[in-house]
Amino acid sequence: MKSGIARVLVLGSGAREHALARAMSKTPAREIVVAPGNGGTSGPRIATRGVDLADVGAVVALAKDVAPDLVVVGPEAPLVVGVADALEAAGFLVFGPRREAARLEASKAFMKEVVASAGVPTARFFVVRSMAEAERAIDALGGAPVIKADGLCAGKGVVVASSRDEAISAAKSASPGAR
Repeated sequence: MKSGIARVLVLGSGAREHALARAMSKTPAREIVVAPGNGGTSGPRIATRGVDLADVGAVVALAKDVAPDLVVVGPEAPLVVGVADALEAAGFLVFGPRREAARLEASKAFMKEVVASAGVPTARFFVVRSMAEAERAIDALGGAPVIKADGLCAGKGVVVASSRDEAISAAKSASPGAR
């Protein structure tokens, strides 16, 4: 971290943000503010502040109050709603992708389509919108297909099925109300 960075605002409340704050506390940065933080994000030169990361206006207001030299956005959800874009528009130096780039994390279907259109090697995939399509895709894939829910799933949206029945069950769970 360059010596001109005196105050860092880290947005998030998970282990990732905890690790980032701890690592940054060992740099020349004089103050790290983690918002909203968690029980582990405290220590020398580390403070916490409350904020709803889904409220873009509240995050920008907090940044104006904290006046950081750098804002680091950890979780995907605020990136997807455009927190980095709004902070950048308000004049802050931000580490985190803009809303459009965050779509790669927000939608597995979008990411696979981008990867395939760019010619990047990727596993065979189907984007399905109904259980009938899911069953046809599962049958076409055979073996032990991987079922992924589209959207932000906090690391919980993937099932490596060991049978057709397990794959069908996972597809149903990934799309509540699917018929």
